[in-house]
Amino acid sequence: MSEAMTDIPTTEDTASVPATGTAPDQDAVIAAIATVYDPEIPVNVYELGLIYAIDLHDDGRVHMEMTLTAPNCPSAQELPEMVRDAVSHVPGVSQATIEIVWDPPWDMSRMSDDARLALNMF
Repeated sequence: MSEAMTDIPTTEDTASVPATGTAPDQDAVIAAIATVYDPEIPVNVYELGLIYAIDLHDDGRVHMEMTLTAPNCPSAQELPEMVRDAVSHVPGVSQATIEIVWDPPWDMSRMSDDARLALNMF
């Protein structure tokens, strides 16, 4: 069930972004997401396992499902905006949307091995 959905065109004028007929590069989108860090945790949101899904569309749209470590997360407003902004700058992205989801709930098992190592959570 969606709690919130944010939508932002990636340019001032979305008509100026030509549709290439190919989806944006998934690795580039993931790399952009990985530049966003939770201010309270020294690990990026991708390695924390907060991104549940990335849907790439041929017209340049990118839709992501994201969760937070807890519904009352102090960064609940800023983290999705930071992810959306980072992805919006990936070449070929015409629009980035984020849907905040709470099901399934996040837990530490979603973290990558690198995140567990960085946080000493083995």
